[in-house]
Amino acid sequence: MNLHEQLGALETGVDQLIQAVVATQAENTPETNTDATASPAASEPAAHDVSADAAQTTQTTQAAAQEPAPSEADEAPAPQIQPTLEINRPTRDEITMTIGNQTVVLRPDQISRLVEELSNARASMTPEQPQGIPPGWQFVSTKNPMMAVQKQSNGDRLLVMRHTGHGWVPFTFSPDVVIQMYMMLTNA
Repeated sequence: MNLHEQLGALETGVDQLIQAVVATQAENTPETNTDATASPAASEPAAHDVSADAAQTTQTTQAAAQEPAPSEADEAPAPQIQPTLEINRPTRDEITMTIGNQTVVLRPDQISRLVEELSNARASMTPEQPQGIPPGWQFVSTKNPMMAVQKQSNGDRLLVMRHTGHGWVPFTFSPDVVIQMYMMLTNA
């Protein structure tokens, strides 16, 4: 499976999890009772309602169409309860992620895809990662990692190192930084 396929699979899984949470919230939202005496025009959903949320059901749309206009006391919107994210590690080789009341079990290959996707997304976000090592930062170090080096056409060097948690992590160095790194490593 190439990176794009992995990202697509991960996005699909995240979308399914979000849809499950939205559907659960819709199920837990009280609905107005629709009765058979409603007019035919009121019981048909609007044909071109672009603003309707995809998670709403036709029944909810029908119930909203039959409700009388809200009074001033009813105009205050109900507070939206945001689902919380919980992450647990029930066994050594899996984690569970729970959003709202929907839980997904992630195994090592899925966790690797998630770490890679999150890393790629974080690389383009602001604010950037801190320039210095933050105080109290915790990390797992990989001793003597596997490495691959490739010379680029512009003289840069691509160094890919395998971290036990992050997987293969690529770095590109210009020739002057390669010299600086060599000096740092030999003088340390």
